[in-house]
Amino acid sequence: MAEEELAAFRDSWKEELTSKNDEERLVCAPSSDVPSQSDTEDQPEYVSIARSLLDGRTSPLLDRIQEERTRRKRQYQNTTNACSKSLQQKQKQQQQPQRKNEVNDIPFFDIELPYELALKIFRNLNCTELGRCAQVSRAWRVLAEDGVLWFKMCRGEGYHQEASVSDSPCWKSTLRDCRNSAKTVRSNWKNRVGSISQLQFELGKVLCDVSSCDSFVLAGYTSGDVRLWDTLHWDSTASFLKINSLSDNSVPRPQVSHVQVNSSVAAAAYEDGCVDLADDRGYWRTLCRAQLPKTVESLVLVPGRGQQGPLAALSAGDAVYLLDPREEEPRTLHSVYGHPVTCLDASDSQVALGVKRTGWAMHDGGNKIHVYSLETGKPVSSVGDSLGDFTCINLRDSPPHLLVCGNKDRRVRVFDLRSGSSVASLYGHHLGVTSVQIDDWKIVSGGGEGLVCVWEMRMGSKLWEMHNRHPVRHVNFNSSTLVTANIPDDKSPRGACITDDDLTAHRRHRGVICHYDFSEDALSQDHILPICRSDYIESSGYNYNIGLTVPYDRLPGAHPSL
Repeated sequence: MAEEELAAFRDSWKEELTSKNDEERLVCAPSSDVPSQSDTEDQPEYVSIARSLLDGRTSPLLDRIQEERTRRKRQYQNTTNACSKSLQQKQKQQQQPQRKNEVNDIPFFDIELPYELALKIFRNLNCTELGRCAQVSRAWRVLAEDGVLWFKMCRGEGYHQEASVSDSPCWKSTLRDCRNSAKTVRSNWKNRVGSISQLQFELGKVLCDVSSCDSFVLAGYTSGDVRLWDTLHWDSTASFLKINSLSDNSVPRPQVSHVQVNSSVAAAAYEDGCVDLADDRGYWRTLCRAQLPKTVESLVLVPGRGQQGPLAALSAGDAVYLLDPREEEPRTLHSVYGHPVTCLDASDSQVALGVKRTGWAMHDGGNKIHVYSLETGKPVSSVGDSLGDFTCINLRDSPPHLLVCGNKDRRVRVFDLRSGSSVASLYGHHLGVTSVQIDDWKIVSGGGEGLVCVWEMRMGSKLWEMHNRHPVRHVNFNSSTLVTANIPDDKSPRGACITDDDLTAHRRHRGVICHYDFSEDALSQDHILPICRSDYIESSGYNYNIGLTVPYDRLPGAHPSL
C-alpha cells in the first residue's frame, strides 16, 4: 500500500512540475519543445534535485566524489611506483657491492674530496680516531679501513718492516695481533717468564769477549778461535767461522781481545794489535789490516753503512781511530794526551766515548762523555760530570736524543744529549756497572759482581735480577730475547796450566754466555726447563721462575700421605 501511494505521489509531482515548466516556457516564448541547456542552468537547485530523485538517480555529488577517488588513486599509484623503483635500485647495489677503490668522492661535511686526498688526511689519525671515523658513514668506513692506511701504520710501529701490502689480507687484524703479542712479551719480561740456554765452546778455553746483533752471537777465546752462533738456527753447520789463516800459522796463537758483529760483517782484534774482518759468507776475509801503536782496548762497528762498506771505531790508549777499508791508514777521531778512553760506542751517525781526566783537568767537572759526528768528525755534545770512571756506553740502541752509560760509582745514568742533563740515575751494582742497554721502557745493566738487573725506566724500580760467577761484560737485547756474557777477568784459571788438554777442571772459570727467550713460542709444553738440563757443577736454574703444572699431591707415583 505504501509503494502505491509513493508512486502516485511521484506522478502528481511530476505533472505539477511539467505544467509549471510549460507556463514558464509560454511566458518566455521559446519555440523549441525540448528544453535548452540555458533553461536547465537557470533552474533552481532544488528543481534539479527533485528531477534526479524522480528519475531514480543518486545524489548529484556522485561525479565529484568519483573524480576525487580517481585523483587519489592516481596519486597512490605514482607514489607506489616511485618506492618500487628506489627499492629496486637498493637491491641492485646490494647485489653488486661497491669496492673500496671505486669510491671516488668522499663527503667531508659540506664538500666532497677525491679518495686519494681524503686518504692523506686520514693518515694523520691514530687507531682510536680511525675507529670513530668509521662510525660516521659508509664512505668514511671504507676509507678508515683502507689496507694501505693500516699497512703503513703497522710499519710505523715497527712491525713487519720488510713486508709488502699484498702479504696480508687484512692489515688491521695483523696490527691487532702484533700488539697483543707485544703485550704478552712485555708481561713476560716484567715477570721473568721464558726459557734460558747456555752457549759453550769447549775447545775455546777461556772466554775473552762477546758481541751480538739480532740473532747472531760472536765470541772470542784465549785459544785464538772465534765462534759464531745463530740462535734462530741452532743446528746450522754454517754457524762456525773458519779460523784465520794468519793466526793459525802463528804458534802460540794470540788471544782474542775484542770482537764485534752486525748483520753482515764480523770483526776480531787480537792481542798483537791485528784486526780481521769477516764477510757474510762465514769465512774470514781480510778487508783491511792496521797496526796501531798501542793495544786495542775497544772496538765497535758502525751500523747502517749499507753500500758504503764497513766502518770500525777503535780505541787504543788515549786515542780513537776510524778504520775504513777504502783508506790506507786509520783516521784519528779523538786524541788527548794523558786522558785515556775508558769506553766506546757508535750509532749510524755519531760516536760516543768516555774519557778519564787526570791531574788539573779534574777541576773542570770530572770525567766526561764526548759525542762526535761521523760526517764532520767534530764534537757535537759533552755530558757527564762524574768523579768515577765511565765503564760502558750504549748509544746505538738508545732512544732518540738519549744516551745511557755505566760508571764505577755504581750508578746507571741516562743523559739527554740536547740539554746535557741527567734524565735518570739508578743505583744497584756494588762493584760498578760493566754493561748497559736501554729501550723505550726498560734498562738492562750488568755489574762486576755478576748481577744482571732489569729496570723500569719510568718508575726507576728494579723488576728482577740474575746472578752468575763472573763480571757481566756484555748485555744485548731486543723485543723478545736477551743475551748476557759473564767473562772472567783471570784468563789463566787457577789449579792447572791453560795449555792442558784436559779442560774439565776449568769449566767454572771459563765464563758463560746466556740466551734468554721471552717470546710466546718459548712457553710451549715440549720446552725443557733449564734446571732439568743442569748438572752438579752449574745450576742453570738458579733464581729462575719455575711453575709446576701438576700439584705435589697429584704427581704420578706420589705417596697418599703426602
